[in-house]
Amino acid sequence: MNIIPRKFYLDDLFDNFMEGDASKMKCDIYEKGNTYFIEIDIPGFTKDDIKVECNNGNLVISAEKSQEEKEDDKKYIRRERVYGKYTRSFYLGEVDEEHISASFQDGILKLSIPKLQEQDTKKYIEIK
Repeated sequence: MNIIPRKFYLDDLFDNFMEGDASKMKCDIYEKGNTYFIEIDIPGFTKDDIKVECNNGNLVISAEKSQEEKEDDKKYIRRERVYGKYTRSFYLGEVDEEHISASFQDGILKLSIPKLQEQDTKKYIEIK
């Protein structure tokens, strides 16, 4: 019989020890037709806190949240909300950077990234 709960003393000491920034932004990536789709969980942020950039097939998503102003009369018992900058990056290859679209609702960032149409670069040589 345990009288003291298992997670009572130092219950959050090692919670984030092995986690990197990527653990804060869980994502699903899938392909449908000629388009990549990425859905990323970014709870607690607004769309103004999020920046998405694509350069030569490298997609970088970053979210930054600054700490709220310190109030002298608050004595925190526990403080779990984290502030800072989180970044995820992906290499997608040849994509149509001009037609990438993004939406953010209910803490989920959804990206639609069309692939470039493969151009036929074959050149047939006439045999004489």
